[in-house]
Amino acid sequence: MTEQVGRGWRPRALRDGEEPDPRFTLANERTFLAWIRTSLGLMAGAVAMEAFAGDQIPEAVRTPLACTLLVLAALLSIVSFRRWIRIEAAMRHTRPLPVPQASILLVLGIAIGAVLLVVAILAGTIS
Repeated sequence: MTEQVGRGWRPRALRDGEEPDPRFTLANERTFLAWIRTSLGLMAGAVAMEAFAGDQIPEAVRTPLACTLLVLAALLSIVSFRRWIRIEAAMRHTRPLPVPQASILLVLGIAIGAVLLVVAILAGTIS
């Protein structure tokens, strides 16, 4: 337990194994922060759509799409944190890096949102 003194709180997954090269840890953190920025961008897009789209996009399309973006942003932030932990643990135990679930989530979410907008445009609901 004396090893933890001065190191602060750490998730259980990061308490054992060998400390990785700080450059790799910092690169992992930068990637995590990039995912968080993407999540914040999705949130800003949802707020902008709901606040500024007005009559350009009908409420029946705008509100579900904004809510979908907000849910996607929340899920992306959670998945990106889990990925940061999993990569850090993999580096500590010299295991292969995990599959990027956040990428899959983001691609699926944006693709579904784009398809919904295309359907709305083709259906003539957007003037």
